[in-house]
Amino acid sequence: MGEKYPYGGQAVIEGVMMRGPDSRAVAVRLPDQTIVVDRKPVGSLTKRVPVLKWPLVRGVVVLIESLVLGIESLTYSANQAVGEDEELTVKEMVLTIGAALGLAVLLFAVLPTALAHFLQKIAPGSLIQNLIEGVFRIVIFLAYVVAIGRLEDIKRVFQYHGAEHKVINAYEAGDELSVGLVQRHSTAHPRCGTSFILIVLVVSILVFSLLGKQVLWWRILSRVLLLPVIAGISYELVKLSGKYASVPWCRCLIAPGLWLQKLTTSQPDDGQVEVAITAFGAVLKAGD
Repeated sequence: MGEKYPYGGQAVIEGVMMRGPDSRAVAVRLPDQTIVVDRKPVGSLTKRVPVLKWPLVRGVVVLIESLVLGIESLTYSANQAVGEDEELTVKEMVLTIGAALGLAVLLFAVLPTALAHFLQKIAPGSLIQNLIEGVFRIVIFLAYVVAIGRLEDIKRVFQYHGAEHKVINAYEAGDELSVGLVQRHSTAHPRCGTSFILIVLVVSILVFSLLGKQVLWWRILSRVLLLPVIAGISYELVKLSGKYASVPWCRCLIAPGLWLQKLTTSQPDDGQVEVAITAFGAVLKAGD
């Protein structure tokens, strides 16, 4: 019997997106409480261009493809959740996504880098400055997650995030995908994007420490330019930790990410689990 495909997913507005080897499915709870499912075939450039399967390179490709797929799924779920009369236009979605990406660059690249740079007089040395910068970046990220987690809409997204993990955990454990059995499983999963982000933050400290002393503008720009390198390294670490999750040193590597998921996942109700099961079932059906 072959190894199970490492299914993944994403919480969206009032629903869940699940990704399989050849398709993705988005299940959304409509205002009238019915569930609508959108299933589409998906492919990957790594299947058509062999060089993109190389270690480090594949992580960048997966990240870009996941971002595109995630944005598409969020757009679909948002339009379904608000109803046909209030559907978001393409322009509105582009502006929203652009603003979100701009805020991310400002908070996680510009701000921590600038703060560390201005402390160079009391903390000399590139190694110390990069360590301080990394600490700032992690603190800002944690503060951001805690802050948005107080918003009611985001609380529901975090519940659907928990439902997504529960379903995948149940499937990987060989359990029947019924609401009752799925609810017994954990809301944490080692392949979660939250764990990936934490590894990115840690890896960035190590990579940036190799750059030496820099002027502020180049220091900020280098953080953005080196993101593909950091993402590639981080992807390999996540893939490795998932494959050897039972090995003690891998459990140590995974543990901080699982702890962090306590901030980005919440216990879902039965209805939210039902939505996640519906999305996952559609992906499994496509693979039959």
